[in-house]
Amino acid sequence: MYTIDFNKPVHVYFMGIGGISMSGLAHILVERGFKVSGSDSKESPMTKALSDLGVNIMYGQCAQNITDASPIDVVVHTAAIHPDNPEFMAAKAANIPILTRAELLGQIMKEYKIPIAISGTHGKTTTTSMLSKILLEADTDPTLSIGGVFSDIGGNIRVGKSDYFVTEACEYTNSFLSFFPKISVISNIDADHLDFFKDLDDIRNSFTKFAHLLPDDGTLVINGDIENYNAITDGLGCEIITYGSKEDFDYYPSDIEYDEHGNPSFKAHIPGGKVLDVKLAVPGLHNVYNALASIAVSNILNIDSDVATKALSLFGGTSRRFEHKGEIHGVTIIDDYAHHPTEIKATLTAAQNYPHNKIWCVFQPHTYTRTKALLDEFAEALSFADKVVLVDIYAARETDTLGISSRTLCDKIVELGHECTYFPTLDGFSEVEKFLLQNCTKGDLLITMGAGDVVKIGNELLGH
Repeated sequence: MYTIDFNKPVHVYFMGIGGISMSGLAHILVERGFKVSGSDSKESPMTKALSDLGVNIMYGQCAQNITDASPIDVVVHTAAIHPDNPEFMAAKAANIPILTRAELLGQIMKEYKIPIAISGTHGKTTTTSMLSKILLEADTDPTLSIGGVFSDIGGNIRVGKSDYFVTEACEYTNSFLSFFPKISVISNIDADHLDFFKDLDDIRNSFTKFAHLLPDDGTLVINGDIENYNAITDGLGCEIITYGSKEDFDYYPSDIEYDEHGNPSFKAHIPGGKVLDVKLAVPGLHNVYNALASIAVSNILNIDSDVATKALSLFGGTSRRFEHKGEIHGVTIIDDYAHHPTEIKATLTAAQNYPHNKIWCVFQPHTYTRTKALLDEFAEALSFADKVVLVDIYAARETDTLGISSRTLCDKIVELGHECTYFPTLDGFSEVEKFLLQNCTKGDLLITMGAGDVVKIGNELLGH
């Protein structure tokens, strides 16, 4: 593998530079004095921000982007770039070293004394952002790489000058196995990305390998509610810290209450018998556990607990995580990134504590493989809403070879005795928007949900 010498900046070309993680890594290299260029399919806020930093970005991917560029020293690509990609083939033909996004991120982590990796099937972005908020409030000047837009840093990346580096660690394609953490969090393990993993056991095996990346002087913070979590931690030489719902874990909550917007407050029990009063400004029980994980890491870093609890009380969430978009005709519009049954259930459960008459969920399934593999689970989870509206599956990196559609999911939901309406949306969302304007009434809560472009529906309704 090509190894970057960070003391000798070179020219790095990013294929798919507009991705949430890729754009962040490009930003870090720019700050370190590297020449950075790249390509993407279309302009976005991420690419515009990089262009403002002087990064040369080509729109559309073709071999000439590689062959006509000034000498490129190394190419970085994501899992979405396939071997038949013209830029990839041109880089191969020119014998230019190639790194995956994860390999580059792993090499960047080595540049910091305290690299922290937040993993888990769900909640990575929120937990990473919560911990980031604590580190910022504690004036630690961290470098942050977040998988969503965090308003406190005006984007998804912050380049600091301290020893702290915080990043999300995604299990898809085993990318997090290229990392070099000193502190790791495993928040939960669930069946997902079944286009890559064989089954849940395969996923657990991947997380086990991730845990074993930690050095003996490192620390693993793991959710003890993960089934048989000891099988993951068995044989580890590092310190193991648990959090979760039970009193025999190192960190656990009690006295959980919700305010009028579904935001929880609770007592956090931490090692040494100390009890912290925590009040969150983001809704849902799942965020109690995200907060506990961030408190555990901040405690490892010897950050004052009063600073941590104050930071959490000020944390307003990240983009597309139960994000309040606005109101129209008395209907509150929320947008959420949930695209797995567990996430959907958590979001719709949180919504029960939010002011509402009826809860409408406009859901856009994400990938054919996930929809087919978890069809029954999706139907059950979506039934937590009063009214469900389905749009077409967002294909992402896939093509439809499985004979599955949102119509299939709609039929499943109706079979369970719940109301569901499906709109073919290959030509846009106008029919969905018209339906919602006609049927949502004052006091209703409308949640657009999914990892694709379903967010456009709320934006259009609000005139954004």
